[in-house]
Amino acid sequence: MSTLIETEEHRALRAAVSALGTRYGRDYLTRTVEEGRHPTELWQEAGKLGYLGVNLPEEHGGGGGGITELAIVLEELGAAGCPLLMLVVSPAICGTVIARFGTEEQRRAWLPGLADGSRTMAFGITEPDAGSNSHRITTTARRETGGDWILTGRKVFVSGVDIADATLIVGRTEDARTGRLKPCLFIVPRDADGFTRRPIDMELKAAEKQFELVLDDVRLPPSALVGEAEDAGLLQLFAGLNPERIMTAAFAVGMGRYALSRAVEYARDRTVWSSPIGAHQAIAHPLAQAHIDLELARLMMQKAAHLYDRGDDTGAGEAANMAKYAAGEACVRAVDQSVHTLGGNGLTREFGLASLITASRVARIAPVSREMILNYVSHQTLGLPKSY
Repeated sequence: MSTLIETEEHRALRAAVSALGTRYGRDYLTRTVEEGRHPTELWQEAGKLGYLGVNLPEEHGGGGGGITELAIVLEELGAAGCPLLMLVVSPAICGTVIARFGTEEQRRAWLPGLADGSRTMAFGITEPDAGSNSHRITTTARRETGGDWILTGRKVFVSGVDIADATLIVGRTEDARTGRLKPCLFIVPRDADGFTRRPIDMELKAAEKQFELVLDDVRLPPSALVGEAEDAGLLQLFAGLNPERIMTAAFAVGMGRYALSRAVEYARDRTVWSSPIGAHQAIAHPLAQAHIDLELARLMMQKAAHLYDRGDDTGAGEAANMAKYAAGEACVRAVDQSVHTLGGNGLTREFGLASLITASRVARIAPVSREMILNYVSHQTLGLPKSY
């Protein structure tokens, strides 16, 4: 475990969250998925213990830490087999944006609930025809004479809308000076008129469901706009997207660690031809390589979180993309090798690895594809011409 850059408090947090996750485990999460419900018990207990809001300001009920600490929480829950995907969305994206850019009224209204888990917020940015091209977002916000906002548009692949009290929607509004559309973020309550949702039928089996949203002339008060200025939308957006990538890396590293631990345990115990299969290099070496890959990905994730918490948004952007890429690749390889190590048992419900074959691909695809990350690194880091 890479602990050299972690403090004693970080190691204590890891141990405490690991203990919580172990009490629930993979069987608990599998059961909630089969029953079609959310992991409410784990979410509530994590909230009471202060883990959900560890990154949020103390004056608003949080732990006063940063994304570094929140990533530890998600990674350790994942390593125990019960990751909470809404950690990526509610406290990491939405909580961070509101804490950094929200009005004092918005902070008081939302942060204490996001910190203790009594309130949750979803995040809507992806659109059917925009994909990774945020410049093609067509959800528009029009301001009326009285100050109210009218939102119109669609969003897809929005997690947890069914349990969220509100959704942080990325829209675009016209710049009065240039006439160009610029991004703005709005808090849309779940019961707002004209705001509807439809579940997306996914092959992926997860507690958090995916939804398509329709905003049909949704009227919002002036206070729904995050912050007090319409010009801060782009800064707000990247303030949320960097933590999203870091937390996705934590999700992937945790999942990879869980799969690897099951495979190592099996390789130690499974005896063929009078010796454990883990004594054979054909089994041992790929597992060792998977461990190395996960450790390297975690180091990049820690670097990204450190840069972000230090206020280096530019440096964090590069590192967060690299961390997300490395963790996604390492997770997929770790899960695949773990399944192969168990052979036929790797596909049984008893050992619980088969479902991770699909789940591990999430970190390669979302919230941004590995190809777009390679595009980012090639032209932002290496200075190569853009291909699009």
